[in-house]
Amino acid sequence: MGVLNVTPDSFSDGGRYLDLDAAVTHVARMIAEGADIIDVGGESTRPGAAEVGTMEELQRVVPVIDAIRAAHPDVIISVDTSKPEVMSAAVAAGAGIINDVRALTSTGALQVAAATQAAVCLMHMQGQPDSMQVAPCYENVVSEVSGFLTDRVQACVAAGIVRERILIDPGIGFGKKPEHNLALLAHLPVFSRLQLPMLLGVSRKSLIGAILSRPVEHRLSGGVALATAAVLSGARIIRTHDVAQTSDAVRMAQALLQAGYEI
Repeated sequence: MGVLNVTPDSFSDGGRYLDLDAAVTHVARMIAEGADIIDVGGESTRPGAAEVGTMEELQRVVPVIDAIRAAHPDVIISVDTSKPEVMSAAVAAGAGIINDVRALTSTGALQVAAATQAAVCLMHMQGQPDSMQVAPCYENVVSEVSGFLTDRVQACVAAGIVRERILIDPGIGFGKKPEHNLALLAHLPVFSRLQLPMLLGVSRKSLIGAILSRPVEHRLSGGVALATAAVLSGARIIRTHDVAQTSDAVRMAQALLQAGYEI
């Protein structure tokens, strides 16, 4: 899953792809590098990010999705949003996945997502982006995140979203300290027990910076290492800013799994 942020303030590439031509060119590059899914986001969810109005988010993402669908009719498009209005408009424009950091907990989101019949990705986040990193606290982060995702899956099924349309994401970096993120990554097989495809996003995140003392522009190697480990531990979709290198790593991990590597 290649990341396309059409935002001015995303943590690593804010402002680069606000221009429609630049966005479409970047999408073509990511597809050539091995992206199967393009994840379009019009609101930054980095720590401390301010909320964006619904109309502004619509104006950012819908034209881009229209343009991607026209240029690349076979690519899967995901929309990274928590707003029901954006979900509906994005799917109408050609998105096939709703990727929600709030796991469809916003008012009306569950019902709208069910009505679209798109696939949904449910992510765990403690708190909200503007304050989630102030003082995240868990007694047992693995069991708490797993329990939350289990509950959200049940809510989706009850709302009419079939399990075959549901993905899960433990939410690395969303309301979690480095030790929480490491615990989740070390215990990813726990989430495989939900028997749903697991999406994971670790690309360029602060966890890598905390461990390697690297600024955001020098976190590629750490992100590729984590992506490889994640695939070997059960992740099935890797969300990344660095498609070419991550695609190579994922393919090597898949080769190991096909050769009999055991989790």
